[in-house]
Amino acid sequence: MADGIIAGPLEDFAAHAVAILGDRIIDFYTAYGELTLTLHRETIVSAVRELRDDPAYRFISIVDLCGADYPSRDERFEVVYHLLSPTKNLRIRLKVRTDEASTVPSITSVFPGADWYEREAYDLFGILFSGHPDLRRLLTDYGFDGHPLRKDFPVTGFVEVRYDEARKRVVYEPVRLAQEFRSFDFLSPWEGTDYILPGDEKAKP
Repeated sequence: MADGIIAGPLEDFAAHAVAILGDRIIDFYTAYGELTLTLHRETIVSAVRELRDDPAYRFISIVDLCGADYPSRDERFEVVYHLLSPTKNLRIRLKVRTDEASTVPSITSVFPGADWYEREAYDLFGILFSGHPDLRRLLTDYGFDGHPLRKDFPVTGFVEVRYDEARKRVVYEPVRLAQEFRSFDFLSPWEGTDYILPGDEKAKP
């Protein structure tokens, strides 16, 4: 278990959380006024159960569960859990890492409300949850190709959807771009690299 940087009023709470979760913790730190714990993914179910049932803090509410994508990592995905203790008015953030093939244990047995959160993370990132009662797409259409919140998913997507008046139904067609992709200089896409935006001359040495 790595040592994190804890300061201020969260110190006692952090010490308590670290004590009850022990070796399940890889790292811990504070961010945006909340304690963040990175856990071994195979321990997530026991960890959230321990936090829910802990008499001192009682994190009985799951506020959110989402995914994050870091393609440069071997374990490119993070699953991020936010739990709330209404009695203490405290939140805690838990993180586990995984890759495209490895599964994360579902926490629906502890928090049934995590059902659709996990389905959303599967749909948009392709994160797999073992033990989920009904792991299928939630927001994209049947037969959708890919996972649209991955960093390597094309911004234009693969197909476009429109209603065909002649056929009286929705049709799917491959994406067709009206113009070639352009190389932008991030200053002005219309003037080119020789154009200096007002104020940018101050950045020149």
